[in-house]
Amino acid sequence: MSVESVFPRLEPLLPRISKPVQYVGGELNATVKDWDAASVRWALMYPDAYEVGLPNQGVMILYEILNELPDVLAERTYAVWPDLEALMREHGVPQFTVDAHRPLKAFDLMGISFATELGYTNMLTALDLAGIPLHAADRTEDDPIVVAGGHAAFNPEPIADFVDAAVLGDGEEAVLEITEIVKNWKAEGSPGGRDEVLTRLAETGGVYIPRFYDVEYLPDGRIQRVVPNRDRVPYRVFKRTTMDLDAWPYPKQPLVPLAESVHERMSVEIFRGCTRGCRFCQAGMITRPVRERSIEGIGAMVQKGLEATGFEEVGLLSLSSADHSEIAEITKGLADRYEGTNTGLSLPSTRVDAFNIDLANELSRNGRRSGLTFAPEGGSERMRRVINKMVSEEDLIRTVSAAFSNGWRQVKLYFMCGLPTEEDEDVLQIAEMAKNVIRAGRQASGRNDVRCTISIGGFVPKPHTPFQWAPQCDPDIVDDRLRKLREAVNADRSLGRNIGMRYHDGKPSLIEGLLSRGDRRIGKVIEAVWRDGGRFDGWSEHFSYDRWTAKAAEQLEPLGVDLAWFTTREREELEVLPWDHLDSGLDKEWLWADWQDALDEREQDDCRWTPCFDCGVCPAMGTDIEVGPTGRKLLPISPVGVGSPVKNPALTP
Repeated sequence: MSVESVFPRLEPLLPRISKPVQYVGGELNATVKDWDAASVRWALMYPDAYEVGLPNQGVMILYEILNELPDVLAERTYAVWPDLEALMREHGVPQFTVDAHRPLKAFDLMGISFATELGYTNMLTALDLAGIPLHAADRTEDDPIVVAGGHAAFNPEPIADFVDAAVLGDGEEAVLEITEIVKNWKAEGSPGGRDEVLTRLAETGGVYIPRFYDVEYLPDGRIQRVVPNRDRVPYRVFKRTTMDLDAWPYPKQPLVPLAESVHERMSVEIFRGCTRGCRFCQAGMITRPVRERSIEGIGAMVQKGLEATGFEEVGLLSLSSADHSEIAEITKGLADRYEGTNTGLSLPSTRVDAFNIDLANELSRNGRRSGLTFAPEGGSERMRRVINKMVSEEDLIRTVSAAFSNGWRQVKLYFMCGLPTEEDEDVLQIAEMAKNVIRAGRQASGRNDVRCTISIGGFVPKPHTPFQWAPQCDPDIVDDRLRKLREAVNADRSLGRNIGMRYHDGKPSLIEGLLSRGDRRIGKVIEAVWRDGGRFDGWSEHFSYDRWTAKAAEQLEPLGVDLAWFTTREREELEVLPWDHLDSGLDKEWLWADWQDALDEREQDDCRWTPCFDCGVCPAMGTDIEVGPTGRKLLPISPVGVGSPVKNPALTP
């Protein structure tokens, strides 16, 4: 039976709110399918505002893969701002999809992609507005199966009360497998109810069903063990790894936002995974092994995406894009193809040791020369040894000098504060590095208008990294070091006036740390914060540290633990961690050994170019590193016609 659109009830509310265009749908390349023709229906959510959520590659890829199936339907939903939330509650309008404005409760599955843990309260708002019980235990066959994914799903324990399932790793094949299981269960008449379909999902070994596992605690608050509470459920759940990226050239038809969004560009993921071994970087650890997309595959995706969207910038994305074995050939080939057009190329933050002027010139050949961004992460060389980010200050100065002498005027440097073993002096050396960049830039360019911006974030220890045992730095210490750093930057006005400084205070990082390494007991805190008005915690204007600390104290004290227990406490080697039963492929003993190497300030090599150092991923996952070079080149392409990003001489006056 068709589900009616809620738009007739929503439309009168839109003139009363800010940015109403984000709720109307109808974007270029959006898909609306016949409800009755679909046997399985997904609502996909990015739990943040439309402007942040729409460009998200993960949701966009799954949306397209699912909608390519003739009997499957997928629509999108995003977090609604508090102004619309209040009106929806007042007028009885449920959480809706932007594609056809259908109520979320009508769908079979609700997939939520968590890039950060600070989106948890937005998930609760969406569930509540949809009329879906907050707790998975209270849901019936009339409610969607709520599935968590994304990087934060590698420790879904803090939201175990609220999600029915979690998928670790790549989603392309996982969503198809889940869809097939739900389709067959429905076709059989839904035997065994909700419990049976969740059990079938658990049996795959790649879908985690939190309520099928019991957590037992020791008297001191640590976890004793996590065990399945029924047959047919595995002891460990493995991550999904999509190996052949060329076989999954998504998105083919990228969505073009109606409202302004954080990324006004078309993006192509040129490879997945990273083996640099930065000890703080969860994304690099959990996405191993490295899998490169071929140069031809990248070229085809760029061309199809540009023709489908009309974007004028292409972002070549990965965790370390300049590390692609054929990055020089890719950038030159794309720059050649689109020379004379308005199509620009961009890379995200580039490693100093992977950067060269030839690469930068290819990226800016169409006249778009923005600032260059590098991420030394640690201010001192000692600190960079601890975090395994082996970039010397000499390398950085040599690189920026070459850039400034070739016409660049601005450099941005990313750092973290609060790293393990960090002292004040490690942070103060950031100021000296920035001043040396300005000195080198003035000398290389012969100009005084060069600029360096230092951007500093608070460090958060993450699961499945060597720093998962580390104590998190107290926010007061982080803030004090940042204050001293600002004073050091401004001490020499002749240099300081050319140095910009952006930083976040340490308080949001501590709450992110609570949610990152928490266990099921943290669910009570999340719910209490949400009931007290917590929304959009990733936005500084909405985040309330006092609310989080008050609710953490209120909810955790009766359980014998507190905020510091989950954040600033160092873990011991043999402690059972909340995510130990969730297999990222990384060997826990190897992670511990790397943590000890960090404390001893010993660096680790990149296994792409050196012998295997036994992190465990390749044998555990039955995978291997997949890199070039292939030796192939991007061929010129023929113009398609009117609207093509490549000029057609026959159509050009």
